[in-house]
Amino acid sequence: MKQTVSVNEYPVFCLEIDRSETSLDSVEAICGYFRACIEAHRSAVFIAEFDHFAHTQSLPEGHIGEDIRAAKNVVFCFGISLPKPELLACRPRSIGVAETDRGFLITFLETPMPVANAAMEDWAVGLCKAETAAA
Repeated sequence: MKQTVSVNEYPVFCLEIDRSETSLDSVEAICGYFRACIEAHRSAVFIAEFDHFAHTQSLPEGHIGEDIRAAKNVVFCFGISLPKPELLACRPRSIGVAETDRGFLITFLETPMPVANAAMEDWAVGLCKAETAAA
């Protein structure tokens, strides 16, 4: 097996949201919001929702940080370009949604596609609008 490094590092975008900054009150509601954003996007496709908290909790060796109440990943793909097969290792995309004692933490890896980064940033920031339920 050959090992290659195509990008030296993947910056992670993080957005901390206090409970008072969003009308959504649970990880499930936020995941639903992201799913609606993905389904409304012209080139994105929703794949799955993964309950990372439940999975980790079910493992005998599983460990979850004390301040984490819930944690899910919304898995999707933009599918705009596939210039070489090696890029499949970086796909699909995921947005992490964690509930903490303070509120919510939204995380995702930066992509090499500015259009995808802009969409994910817009979706995340949209959670802080007063009427996110209508988004």
